[in-house]
Amino acid sequence: MYLSVSLSSSSSATLVSRIIFYEDRDFQGRSYAVTADQPDMHAHLNRCNSIQVESGCWMIYERPHYIGHQYFLKRGEYSNYQQWMGFNDSVKSCCIITPVSSLIRVYERNDVGGRMTESFCDYPSLCDEFHPRDIQSCHVFEGNWIFCGQPNYRARQSLLRPRAYRGVTDWGAGTAWLSCHVITSVSQLSFISNSSNSIRELGRISD
Repeated sequence: MYLSVSLSSSSSATLVSRIIFYEDRDFQGRSYAVTADQPDMHAHLNRCNSIQVESGCWMIYERPHYIGHQYFLKRGEYSNYQQWMGFNDSVKSCCIITPVSSLIRVYERNDVGGRMTESFCDYPSLCDEFHPRDIQSCHVFEGNWIFCGQPNYRARQSLLRPRAYRGVTDWGAGTAWLSCHVITSVSQLSFISNSSNSIRELGRISD
């Protein structure tokens, strides 16, 4: 399957991206301002209870080195962690999200084999092309992708970065993926934060 998407992480956006983390609610207490990807912020923040995104779009992570629960934040003010649907007040790493063109193939068999379908549009239901159990592998060529556990971009979501995912365990499919979303602008990125409590990320090591 060929699909076209946007959503790539980069620390060198054309416009400077800036986010400020605060230890207390309502932008109080110790703060830490960031303008680039940060793999480990534990030395700067004991906790995080509010955030101001001054510019750009960001993915923040519960634990260092881009692991744990993750949340997408666009420009705005988040006076407490419930506003970004956080499970707790831990934010230990973050990266900039910048829209770019993307390309992916999805296959019906392991090791990127078997039937493949091509498309350059959203897929609200992958069942239109595959039986859910027949999506066994994929290859992300460019950009980053959001796959969802239910049709119409609902339920559990995962962010896949460029590399080959040769089996369902390799790309985190504990359950079937039933839709995938094509992102073509920054405004569409808000869809992510509005439709899911958290997004799993796969393939960070390929950055």
